[in-house]
Amino acid sequence: MVPTDFKALIQRFYQLQSERVETYQLFDEGHEAYLRTGPHYDFDHYRQLVHEITLAFNGMSKEVLDIKEKLHNEFDRPALSEHMDKLQSKERQKLEMTAKLQLARQRAQDHPEDEDCQEHIQEIKQEIIKNKEALSEIMQDFKYDSEECD
Repeated sequence: MVPTDFKALIQRFYQLQSERVETYQLFDEGHEAYLRTGPHYDFDHYRQLVHEITLAFNGMSKEVLDIKEKLHNEFDRPALSEHMDKLQSKERQKLEMTAKLQLARQRAQDHPEDEDCQEHIQEIKQEIIKNKEALSEIMQDFKYDSEECD
């Protein structure tokens, strides 16, 4: 029974990561729609989107933390819980960078003559790429370590 519970936790963790990816896609699409309402932005609608996205990410993070605790305490898999700590930190950074990117995109749209805006957008995009690479590495390590006992 225990291996099934372990595998179920691992599967749920992977599902949560997939949900995060989908939530980022919705966030990006929502922001694109918001930008199309400029120059008189529909901020109320966008604020509602941000609220819903925040709730979704908070729910996912809470569940990931619950899984992390179970892996550490019930299954004695501290390496997996460490990967999850690193992952949570990188996910938090990714969300912060995504918000920065959205603000930079709006600023660039509002000030098309300002070339620094485009440069700033590219810098943030590079940070996000590095972050995604780090997330991918953490997920690979997690996958390797979680399959270690199979």
